[in-house]
Amino acid sequence: MNRLTKNIIAHIPNPLFTAKELAVLEPSSDNVRYALVKRAIAGGDMLKIRRGLYALSPLYRKTGINPLSAAQLVYGPSYISLETALSVHGWIPEGVRDITSVALRPPKDFDTPIGHFSYVRVPQKTLYAGVNRGTGDEGQSWLIASPLKALADYVYCHKLDWTSKNPLIDSLRIEEDQLSEMTQADFDELEGNYSSRRVLRFLAGLKKEIVP
Repeated sequence: MNRLTKNIIAHIPNPLFTAKELAVLEPSSDNVRYALVKRAIAGGDMLKIRRGLYALSPLYRKTGINPLSAAQLVYGPSYISLETALSVHGWIPEGVRDITSVALRPPKDFDTPIGHFSYVRVPQKTLYAGVNRGTGDEGQSWLIASPLKALADYVYCHKLDWTSKNPLIDSLRIEEDQLSEMTQADFDELEGNYSSRRVLRFLAGLKKEIVP
């Protein structure tokens, strides 16, 4: 174990850390720091998640890595959405292994030691409209779309001409009582946020059926 690994264990509580954090922790030259990082990875003390983002090996971690929390660090600004968000909310029966997010930047995929992360782009006025903060057992947090926003993103990305709740029940196997949990406030959050005609027709049709 080199001195960089020891310093990370002693001073960085989070399971994931960036190159900027390492620069503060090890204020030597870039070449020296890079050599220490390379040695730690080769020795199995550290994992490279992507360029500029790292984790300690499971042997040295104080807490586990929640992939939902990691998603915004792998590529951002972004929030969890589509099937991943619907699964987290308990709206679809299938568990999902890949983490799908909507990002402000161009679409991208990352295969990492902690899982596969997929990022799509959805044109919208405000990225975080209808987005809430979720938290895990170990205090790690993430940004996640509300169920309605996750559905709107899903309709856009899959180019679906859905205008009612029927395909949500038939295709996604969402329970009708879950759909009935959505309120006027949920639709108000997304009012004027999307420009896609597909999404606008979907939201208008769904609202007509659900909100009295």
